[in-house]
Order: sequence, then C-alpha cells, then structure tokens
Amino acid sequence: MYVAVKGGEKAIDAAHDWLADVRRGDPAVAELSLAQIREQMSLAVDRVMSEGSLFDLDLAALAIKQSRGDLIEAIFLIRAYRTTLPRFGASHPVETDSMQCQRRISATFKDVPGGQILGPTFDYTHRLLDFKLAAEGLTPADTPTQDTPDLAAERKPHVMDFLNKDGLIETAEATNDTPPDLTREPLELPANRALRLQNLTRADEGFLLGLAYSTQRGYARNHAFVGELRIGKVAIEMDIPELGFSIEIGEMTVTECETVNQFKGSKSEPPQFTRGYGLVFGQCERKAISMALVDRALRWKELGEDFAGAPAQDEEFVLSHSDNIQATGFLEHIKLPHYVDFQSELELIRSIRTAATAALAETKIAAE
Repeated sequence: MYVAVKGGEKAIDAAHDWLADVRRGDPAVAELSLAQIREQMSLAVDRVMSEGSLFDLDLAALAIKQSRGDLIEAIFLIRAYRTTLPRFGASHPVETDSMQCQRRISATFKDVPGGQILGPTFDYTHRLLDFKLAAEGLTPADTPTQDTPDLAAERKPHVMDFLNKDGLIETAEATNDTPPDLTREPLELPANRALRLQNLTRADEGFLLGLAYSTQRGYARNHAFVGELRIGKVAIEMDIPELGFSIEIGEMTVTECETVNQFKGSKSEPPQFTRGYGLVFGQCERKAISMALVDRALRWKELGEDFAGAPAQDEEFVLSHSDNIQATGFLEHIKLPHYVDFQSELELIRSIRTAATAALAETKIAAE
C-alpha cells in the first residue's frame, strides 16, 4: 500500500481532503440534500438498495452523495454498512398478489383482472431533452399536478395463474426450505435456484442486462414473453415470539417480473410453457426483466434441455462474475503499488532478452 512509501500516509490524508473538496463542488452552488436525492433520483436510490441488499432510502441516498454519484461505490458503502447491523429475525415471504401496484403490465394478455396500469415509466416518452427541466426556482404551485391513483391493496392475481389453471405452464413448486444467506455465507456451486435468484438480485444491472440481451439474440435459444411486470408496495410481516403471532412491521416497494418461455415436453408430460422469475427492491424493471431471462437460461439442466454453450447458461460464469463489488475490487486493486512484482517481471524479461541477444550473436558468428 502507499502508506509504506515515504510520505505515503501524508499523501493519503491530502487525497482524502481533496476528495471531500471535489465532492462538495462549487460552494456557491447549493448542496444536495438527502431528501432531494431520495425523491428526485429515486431510480438510482432503488438500484443501490437492490444491489446493496439493504432496503433503506435514506442510507442509499447518503451513499450516493458520499460516492459523488458513483453507484457501484455507493453499493459498496451500503454493503459495508450492512455487515455492521445485527440480525434479529426473518420475515415471511412477501405476498405480491396483494401488492399496491403503481405499475402492472402484461405483454401476453390484453385484458387481465384488475386491469393494466401503465404507471410512471419512460416507455412512452420521446427521448428528447426537456429543457424546461433546466429552469430553476420553480415552486410546487408552478408545477402541474396530477391526482395520485388509489393504490388500495386490491388483490390482483398473477397472470401466470390463468395459464397454470389450464396446465399450460409448469407448476411452481412451493417449498418451506430456508434458502442459504448469500450475505453471510460464501457462494457454493452448484447452486440451487433460490441461491441463484439471490445472487442475481445483487448482480450488477449492466452485466445482467448484457447476458439477458445475449439470450434474446440466440445465445441460449431462450425467447421469452413478459407474462407480467408489476411494481408496487408489499407488506412485510414477521413472527413475534413474545406475542405468538405475526404482525406487519412495515412495507417496501419491489419490482416483480415473470416471463413465459418456450415449450417443454417429454414422454410423460405434454408440451407446456416454462417460467423465468425476477424480484428486486424498488423500481428496477430493467433489472427484474434481465434477471428473469437469465434465471430461465440457467434452468436448462433441471428442465432437461441441452447445453447450448451460451454464457448465460454457464452457472459458474454468471454467478461468479455478476457481483460488481467483487469485480471492482479485483479490477481496481491493480492500480495499487505492485513495485516488487513488477521489478521481478522486469528482471526476468531483461535476463531473457540478454540470453536471446547472446544466442543471436553466436548464430551470426557461426554463419560467417
């Protein structure tokens, strides 16, 4: 480390001070508040919470501010803080059927019970810069308002249930097994589906997006339809031993995606659709869809399919390289001092060059 270099510790302190100065920026410009980041950069906040494995809007906003907007650095900060928190129990699985949907769409069925809710999305916007947003000093009264729709927790059955009733899609097997905790135990391969999904939830969005895109281009023969995408608030329930029953301790926003994938059949079972699944914190629909596509690609073995050699089908490749914190650590460590290692390589290449030059000279003399 640089602290071992003469004057290194003083240089590191100066670097910290410089970083703080650059982070703050021009003092004449008003400082960003956590509330502003939380409310106006909500998609970035949601990504940090999802990949940081900690649902806390204010802490995610703080991490974004501290990291100067570097989301991977912010995720690193959140994960590091998470390790300091005590664990006092586990909640029940969330019931997404009772989600207070802010957005709910299906690309497979037009008319679904409860209706489709377009919600807040960029899908139908023109990708043109809106220079009105550059205007400053607007007050809430100057901003057009719209009534917020009623998000009562009306039960909205999953679209997949309609296919399931007719036996047209594989049945999702329920299990009471407690999945391993990837935040406390190292990843072990081969991994079951619950562990794979946990890994994909924490995976880097860009990496997962690239893998998902590859499956759509033919690397895995895995064409999919979005059976349902829903975003909204779900209740969190937990057993309280002292009370002897469970209570609702809060709620959180999640994004859930279920995909309908190509047919499966065998001698004992008729052809039927198969599933892909994604669930992440906050509004992260690109991540949830990517997760569902990669989840389905990784299920090739359990569904009795042939391995097509696609990257998205390779469990070790996907799960071992999808974590942006591990990838960042390994990548960025090479900018730290490697003086001794490089000197040994330098001496080796010099000795090889010396030997090669001598051999070449001897060859020339022999030829003359």
